Amino acid sequence: MKKLTFSFLFILLVCVCRAQDKQAIANLMYTQEKAWNRGDVEGFMQGYWKSDSLVFIGKTGPDYGWQTTLDHYKKRYPGKVAMGQLKFTLLQVKVLDATNAFVLGKWHLKRIKDELGGYYTLWFRKINGEWKIVCDHTS
Repeated sequence: MKKLTFSFLFILLVCVCRAQDKQAIANLMYTQEKAWNRGDVEGFMQGYWKSDSLVFIGKTGPDYGWQTTLDHYKKRYPGKVAMGQLKFTLLQVKVLDATNAFVLGKWHLKRIKDELGGYYTLWFRKINGEWKIVCDHTS
């Protein structure tokens, strides 16, 4: 009976931790969305791993590094008008283990002159107790 009780409590603890991790990731995405909509690219980038090993894959292929990704965003979206209003839709958040998670979602960008949209897949890693995007594939 003790083994059964222990097993149940362990499974419950794992479920609670995964739910908290999913919520932390959703909160990070929401914080990024708000930063973008304020025109704050640097704030948006706080969700990414600040490392030369960060990978961002867009329509032109992979780019490596946090600074390279920031520079790419600043060049493509030079101001608040170009940035428009961003909306993320989380389709799937899977916590794979204690330090890795996978996210599938949609993005929609509404600007004065046009609207854009597509999908993204993100690999999150828990680094120093915080979830960070370590690989972003956006189309």
